[in-house]
Amino acid sequence: MKKSLLILALAVFSQIGFAQVQLSEDEIEQKIDEIIPQLSLKEKVAMCHAQSKFSSPGVPRLGIPEIWMADGPHGVRAEINWDDWGHAGWTNDSVTAFPALTCLAASFNPEVAMQYGNALGEEARFRRKDIMLAPGVNIYRTPLNGRNFEYLGEDPYLVSTMVVPYIKGIQSNGVSACVKHFALNNQEEWRGHIDVQVDDRALREIYLPAFKAAVTEAGVWTLMGAYNKYKGQYTTTNKVLINDILKGEWGFDGVVVSDWGSAHDTDEAALNGLDLEMGSWTNGLTASRDFAYNEYYLADAFYAKLKSGEIPESVVDDKVRRILRLMFRTSMNTARGFGSQNSEQHQQVARKVATEGMVLLKNEDHFFPIDPATTKTIAVIGENATKMMTLGGGSSELKAQYEISPLEGIQKRFSNAKILHTLGYSSGPSWYGRVIEPKENQDSLYQAALETARQADLVLFVGGLNKNHHQDCEAGDRLSYNLPFNQDALLQDIVKINPNTAVILVSGNAVAVPWLNDVKALLQAWYLGSETGNAIADLLSGEVNPSGKLPFSFPVKLEDNAAHSFGKLSYPGDSIKQYYKEGILVGYRWFDTKQIKPQFPFGYGLSYTSFAYNDLKTDKKAYTTNDSVEVSFTLKNTGDVAGAEVAQLYVSDPKCSVMRPAKELKAFKKVFLQPGEEKEVSLSVPASSFAYYSEETKGWVVEPGKFILQINSSSADNQLKTTIEVN
Repeated sequence: MKKSLLILALAVFSQIGFAQVQLSEDEIEQKIDEIIPQLSLKEKVAMCHAQSKFSSPGVPRLGIPEIWMADGPHGVRAEINWDDWGHAGWTNDSVTAFPALTCLAASFNPEVAMQYGNALGEEARFRRKDIMLAPGVNIYRTPLNGRNFEYLGEDPYLVSTMVVPYIKGIQSNGVSACVKHFALNNQEEWRGHIDVQVDDRALREIYLPAFKAAVTEAGVWTLMGAYNKYKGQYTTTNKVLINDILKGEWGFDGVVVSDWGSAHDTDEAALNGLDLEMGSWTNGLTASRDFAYNEYYLADAFYAKLKSGEIPESVVDDKVRRILRLMFRTSMNTARGFGSQNSEQHQQVARKVATEGMVLLKNEDHFFPIDPATTKTIAVIGENATKMMTLGGGSSELKAQYEISPLEGIQKRFSNAKILHTLGYSSGPSWYGRVIEPKENQDSLYQAALETARQADLVLFVGGLNKNHHQDCEAGDRLSYNLPFNQDALLQDIVKINPNTAVILVSGNAVAVPWLNDVKALLQAWYLGSETGNAIADLLSGEVNPSGKLPFSFPVKLEDNAAHSFGKLSYPGDSIKQYYKEGILVGYRWFDTKQIKPQFPFGYGLSYTSFAYNDLKTDKKAYTTNDSVEVSFTLKNTGDVAGAEVAQLYVSDPKCSVMRPAKELKAFKKVFLQPGEEKEVSLSVPASSFAYYSEETKGWVVEPGKFILQINSSSADNQLKTTIEVN
């Protein structure tokens, strides 16, 4: 016993420089075997629940440290008080704000995802966090979901491909990523109790792949449960999801963390795989019972059932083993570095993600780029030109060291021009859980915007959504697909006065664009973090050529979206249950299969240059499911400026015994080309990925036959096509 205590003491001392050796996985398991017998039952139970809003206890007498965590996924959240949701008032917790994950997804660049994750991990490590409560990989099912901006889009392959390097980047710093929210948390409306009814095929093909990739490919160390139910049982303590699939099929060896208040029962929490309970008696941010930690489901009630033998001690031992394993990877990892915060490198990463992720949706008559050397009068209209978007939004709020607004970026880059600015509308202050009405007179702002538009050579309307309640914000969904605050009417009146108008759309969601035919250009700008204004100016001036592609489809009208097409029982449900009636036909799968034309398709995005695809080849024409299909083609920049194109490979199964989507994304590559440059692009796709999930056999099936391979520039724009056979 003395020997093992000494080892633990050395582990703690080594964090301040006495040793720098990371234990192997086998050595970690051996240490855990030595530690568990030394823990009392009360100490074991204490490790399984929170001691504050964002920490869980260690065991001081054995030198076992606490676990500290922080919200993400776009930066490290400001310090919160021990037992309430107030800001702690620290002066050293201002961070780099990175772009929202919708922007990262739109980059279609896994290398950028790795840089993003590493920079975020460094900031978390500097703040001495052991768990970063990120990333979110819930699928974009409806454009009304208030939390879509935190996620990575509608396609499970895209989400999986982008999330793996993001997780690896974070964890390379000895900080655990915590993939969330497992599973089926695809709306905020009634999130705390809505019972999702979804068929097994949609669950496996659409909603679980990104979580599986996080576990089996990225090796994520923690996973957060969701608030909602799945087939009658809360997802955080759901036997099928947690025990059977996550820890059983996928072999997850990490820690399952509850969302704040998502546990509801001691027996289910104990027996259905929850390891660390956080935030019980809170609805997320606004309600809480003071110092209730011993009343948690995995606290005194759990201890009583263990002590009586109603629950075997092996149950808590498994949870403690997982928690200790996490500690050896994080808080007791003596080899991890010290991290850094607000470094120039982090700021450059934020800017790079922002510029690669913005999507040019319309550019009539080459309206963009604007020549900074030409003296013009530019009217910048819209509240989003100056509104801070790192504030609000719920748990993803940030205390940024700085945030360069779109107006600041435009003023700096176009210093030769006369820049006019007016709000046009006002949304009111951000407040979690409710809408605060603005104090400004909306009609006066409206008229001032029209007068400003008259005085300008061109108008840049910077509008969209923001982080207020019922917009892009946790704990509530949007109430309308249209832009709020009368922006649609304002835009249409501005265009009548000044047809030389472009829109910079700041949002994390698709919106209706009834004015699209009347404006010259449209740039989807997302929430871009600290470097917002600089990144937008980079694209407007042509210093950077836009290369982002949409990670989700824009329907023309809300009823064109699959979830909404089936009525209220599909979304948002009847307040008790909801039915995913569209099954696997989510996003572009729905539009393509049902032949409904979207406003903008998945994978779509324009450039200041043009590209030509030619000479599609496969390494052979017939494959088995053990083979990988090797595809190659040439891609040429046929324009006069450097640019990047995202080539997308879709697979179709035209003859199958079950319904299949018209096509599904199976590979992509972002290719950077100089003017006139041509490259051969190679993509490799496992033939086994052509499978569908069979509800009859409870497994994956590739039916023999012909498959069509399409090389596209978006889900709706085919460039090359060939047919192969799989036996």
